[in-house]
Amino acid sequence: MDAMFDICYLTPDGNNVEPDDIPKTKDNVWILGKKYSAIQDLDRIRRDISSIIWCTYRKGFVPIGDEGLTSDKGWGCMLRCGQMVLGVALVRVHLSSDWVWTPETRDPTYLKIVQRFEERKQAPYSIHQVALMGACEGKEVGQWFGPNTVAQVLKKLVVYDKWSSLVIHVALDNTVVKEDILKQCIVNNDRGDTSDCPDKLVVPDWMPLLLIVPLRLGLSEINPVYLDGIKTCFELPQSIGVIGGKPNQALYLIGCVGDEVIYLDPHTTQRSGLVENKMTDEQKEMDCTYHCKYASRIPMLYMDPSVAVCFLCRTKSDFNELCLTIETKLMKESQPLFEICDKRPAHWGPSTNDIDLQNTTLFAEFEEVDRQFDDSDDEFEIL
Repeated sequence: MDAMFDICYLTPDGNNVEPDDIPKTKDNVWILGKKYSAIQDLDRIRRDISSIIWCTYRKGFVPIGDEGLTSDKGWGCMLRCGQMVLGVALVRVHLSSDWVWTPETRDPTYLKIVQRFEERKQAPYSIHQVALMGACEGKEVGQWFGPNTVAQVLKKLVVYDKWSSLVIHVALDNTVVKEDILKQCIVNNDRGDTSDCPDKLVVPDWMPLLLIVPLRLGLSEINPVYLDGIKTCFELPQSIGVIGGKPNQALYLIGCVGDEVIYLDPHTTQRSGLVENKMTDEQKEMDCTYHCKYASRIPMLYMDPSVAVCFLCRTKSDFNELCLTIETKLMKESQPLFEICDKRPAHWGPSTNDIDLQNTTLFAEFEEVDRQFDDSDDEFEIL
């Protein structure tokens, strides 16, 4: 199976030559809130990176939209980055932050997670569902998303997938409001109905939180004053990366070393297929395509200034710790990335985050929604 993973793995230049993914340096390497030594922990770094669910362009899937698109090459990279963030969140909630994938992995919970991102309309977070839900944010199928758009789409989709047991909060105006998050995440067990919970378990007091903070860190290029704040975000144990990239090219930024960011690149076009129960050789090979053996890196100053930093708080204690760190570290920077406050500013008006989970219908009810497609190159990422 290791040989199969080597075969399935595709480097950016199409060969199997080991890339210079992690520099030989004494600087700490930070990946999704964990600290590593670039010299002593190289194998562990690569093992943990390959355990991330890697979402890339796909081809040959069921057509989307009026134009019948069967590939997202050229327009789906930001959607794929959103899928990767959500994949990390689901693995940490339903498995653990130390969970490790191998080509032999057939854990049923893992398979349930990866199946949620397959290219089929019934999958809660398939390219079909993400693209069609984008219409609610004013993006037609085939149009390029920004970090905030994909965050808003994921926030809507997760409501329809009760198994995920996850709340997504998207911060507004560079401000994290504790009051709004607590209203979303603290669950009253007295509300009764647990029929949609796995195995009729009692609803937890705290719903795990995926916090996404969209930011603009410059006009046409990133302002160097924000670099220390970005590094701090990668170091927090709640970090699950940054949705960002280079100008006109979305990347999933998973960590940093020195003044460089480490990322997974969705710009590899792979065939569409199903992992299912991972019994056949074809299914095993397909599972390998959801994992990347090596990451890449670029200087932080090459980043596009439009980003969305992402944090996962599995417990209320995690959230309290994150809030304290934001207040004592991030907000002490000369130019803070964002702010945190207890209550909503008066001029904001009522919250739109209070979605009634008891009254939502299953995602299947909107999977057949058809959208218009505007074939405009201006909205596309041209590679």
